[in-house]
Amino acid sequence: MAEPGIGEQLAFTLQNFAPGVSDNVTNQNALLRELKKKGNIKTVRGGRTLVEHLTYAEADYQRYSGWDTLSVQQATVLDAAEFTPVQSAVPVAISGRDERINRGREQIRDIVKVKAQNASDTMANRITQDIYSDGTGTNQINGLQALIADDPTTGTVGGINASTFAFWQNKMVDVSDEIGTVNAANVLSGMNKLWLECTRGTDAPDLITSDDTYFTLYEENLQPLMRFSSEQEADAGFMNYRYKRARVLYDGDATTTGHPVGMYFINTKYLCFKSYEGANFQPTQKIRATNQDGTVMHILWMGNLTCSNRSLQGRLKS
Repeated sequence: MAEPGIGEQLAFTLQNFAPGVSDNVTNQNALLRELKKKGNIKTVRGGRTLVEHLTYAEADYQRYSGWDTLSVQQATVLDAAEFTPVQSAVPVAISGRDERINRGREQIRDIVKVKAQNASDTMANRITQDIYSDGTGTNQINGLQALIADDPTTGTVGGINASTFAFWQNKMVDVSDEIGTVNAANVLSGMNKLWLECTRGTDAPDLITSDDTYFTLYEENLQPLMRFSSEQEADAGFMNYRYKRARVLYDGDATTTGHPVGMYFINTKYLCFKSYEGANFQPTQKIRATNQDGTVMHILWMGNLTCSNRSLQGRLKS
């Protein structure tokens, strides 16, 4: 019986590799790791949009006595935000030449492993970069720059205009305006101010992701008391400390060219990373090129990063 060729072996490998791609994407990003632990990485069956029912809405509140007339006026509130799903793909191609010269068992195993791993790493790297995007790129994830904006008073997120509905504005503290040039001595002042603005009763940020500048300043502030807050996160490669009830993690993807330095104060309870069935980092069938000597498969992803409460998310910047 003839051994399967490299194309058949790659197709089989990618079909079984799909859960590993998802794990690779999740484990490479501090926010996605936290959302996974909270059960906020979900797969949806379908729908034109990804709907998030809002956790903030105020109806009329009335003090009254005895037989006073009670209001029957319905409050004008929005009940849901709708996020448009976006799509990503990574090709895994095999030329006819590669297929013919790699027919031995060892050669097939080695090249299949390299191509599958490269596709997985590429998808993970690009998704984690897009997590910090502003979502303005073509078919780009609605990233943290959009959900937790530098200017909370403008922009439409999830179909809701923040300039019209104040409850849909995240919090923001600009250290340079309110405190002065940020340094290790005063970075905590900015963090303390933003923490209070993002806290409602016992509801508070549980994750703070930082670029290298702010993480270094916070680290210098804590150096006399230095210790990792979570061995699990440290073992995963994330440098992290504790601030109040939140973990402070350095994430290299938080440093974006042209984007102000700073931190994101995230309440992960209200964020969700949603993927569609059939495109949850899953491979397509092998397709023979019509005008070239080779075959190609694609690893597909479709979904978005969604938010149901922006008012408890915060941005600290300079």
